[in-house]
Order: sequence, then C-alpha cells, then structure tokens
Amino acid sequence: MKKIIFTEKAPAPIGPYNQAVLSGNTLYASGQIAINPASGELVTDNINDETTQVMQNIAAILEAANMTFENVVKATIFIMDMNNFGAINTVYGSYFNEKTAPARETVQVACLPKNVNVEISIIAVQ
Repeated sequence: MKKIIFTEKAPAPIGPYNQAVLSGNTLYASGQIAINPASGELVTDNINDETTQVMQNIAAILEAANMTFENVVKATIFIMDMNNFGAINTVYGSYFNEKTAPARETVQVACLPKNVNVEISIIAVQ
C-alpha cells in the first residue's frame, strides 16, 4: 500500500506525479528543483542559492513524512554543468552528517525542467 505525501512547504507537482510516495517504511521523493513554494518563482540567481532552495524543498517533503535528512539512504543529483559540481556538493553536504551520508550519484544532463541548473531526488527509510 502506498501513501501520497504532500506539503505546501514544497513546490506543487507540475505534471502527473506527486511530491513523494511512502510505500511501507520507504519514501520515494520526486526530483526537486529550485522553485520557492511561497512565491512559485525559480531561485536561479546563483548555484549556491539554487541548491539551497532544492535542499529546503527536500527538507519540507521529509518533514511531511516525519523524516529528516538522517533517513535519506539514496540521492540522485542531476546537473546541467559539471563545473558547478563543487558548489552544489558543498551545499548538499551541509545537510548531511558525512559519516552517515546516503549513497549517491551525480550526473550531468543535457537539459532539466524549466532550464534549472540542478535537480535532486531522494529515497529515505524510516
């Protein structure tokens, strides 16, 4: 059985999907981009602010599922330009304890929704 997770503290889906789905004790969160949920505007002034907004959106979804970043077991980072990897990694890393950080892959892609620079999805377990 699955439970749909939704919070107004993260951007509403812009297609036929949900912010996250809880199946058993596993949370599958859709990829998050830097949409400020309060304004609906993209945060793309710089890569640090953009990545921070993405991580805040993920935090809101985790909170709605009664979880934290400590519950994250897997992350996938999609980036438009590998030259931004260092900055993205620094912001991303600030949300995790390095000793218990999740498994992860980072891939450069040709294009992301709304032409953003970074999108991150996670899997978390209670």
